[in-house]
Amino acid sequence: MSNAPYSQDHCLSAYDYTLPETLIAQTPMVPRDRSRLLVVEPTTHQHRHFYELPQLLRSGDLLVLNNTRVIPARLLGYKLSSKGGQIPVEVLLLEPRPDQCWLALVKPGRRLKPGANIIFGNPEQPSLQATVLETDAETRGRIIQFHVDSGKVLEAKIHQLGQLPLPPYIHHSSAAPEQYQTVFAEQPGAVAAPTAGLHFTPQLLEQLSAQGIQQAWITLHVGLGTFRPVEIDHITDHRMHAEWIDISPATVAAVQQTQAQGGRIIAVGTTAVRALEGAAQSGTLQPYRGKTQIFIYPGYQWQVVDGLITNFHLPKSSLMMLVSALIGRQRLLTLYQEAIDERYRFYSFGDAMLIMPVRD
Repeated sequence: MSNAPYSQDHCLSAYDYTLPETLIAQTPMVPRDRSRLLVVEPTTHQHRHFYELPQLLRSGDLLVLNNTRVIPARLLGYKLSSKGGQIPVEVLLLEPRPDQCWLALVKPGRRLKPGANIIFGNPEQPSLQATVLETDAETRGRIIQFHVDSGKVLEAKIHQLGQLPLPPYIHHSSAAPEQYQTVFAEQPGAVAAPTAGLHFTPQLLEQLSAQGIQQAWITLHVGLGTFRPVEIDHITDHRMHAEWIDISPATVAAVQQTQAQGGRIIAVGTTAVRALEGAAQSGTLQPYRGKTQIFIYPGYQWQVVDGLITNFHLPKSSLMMLVSALIGRQRLLTLYQEAIDERYRFYSFGDAMLIMPVRD
């Protein structure tokens, strides 16, 4: 258990709010940068649009963006029952493990105990098969092993059979698969999009560069750590699931140069925040390839990030807690209520916030 003193900021129920279902965006804006933008300054806020971002930042600022790419991680298959029937199965791949194994969330979990066999594709001529090896205690998911000879073969089969895993609150989207990828998605490995980046267009990125607003890249493969709900009332006892990050020497150099010249580090999305801050836990940002379990909530001492572009997040989520660490929980809830009153669109395909740096 945590030894942190009790605070309302550390109570899970203090991050709750009520959202009308009609405000959950089912389809992204077209063009992407036509989404609305709630600009949050140290003492004021204003309602703008995302395409106005170049007017809101200044030459010398550095945008840090996550170039992860969502993989078709949702696989539909069957488990053969003892009576010869077919039980539909859904598998959400989370992260690869050695020997053609993956950690995955499965439905229906009660039917997929260790030893269960899963068939993907036509049951008469299956394209891919897998066996459940064990239950993962931390995630309550399953370790499943695919019956293929190599990782390359498995990767090809996943891309052949899999679907992009849209979040469960998106029920009737007409979005094409590429609309759930950022325009700068390059590094395959995520099971959910870094949604703050969905608002950028190539033209907007070019306009920002032309105005002296630099860009640097990190990779955080969005996984269970980002979207796993916080279930413990005292949030300091919550443990994030580890996610893989890559902070290159070039990005570290860009951050250091920006800071030395008085520019501001603006993270695009909570994933960029967690990657930068996770690689700076020694007190200085360092190149890093590996996993991070960093959990940011009010009281956190910032190392790298000055400002943030982010979407509107689910109640009681670790993402709300991270944003609260920048601007305060009560102010965030007040802004969320105003966004609801103003009919902003929420969650993955929704509108955005720009949180300007407190220190200038």
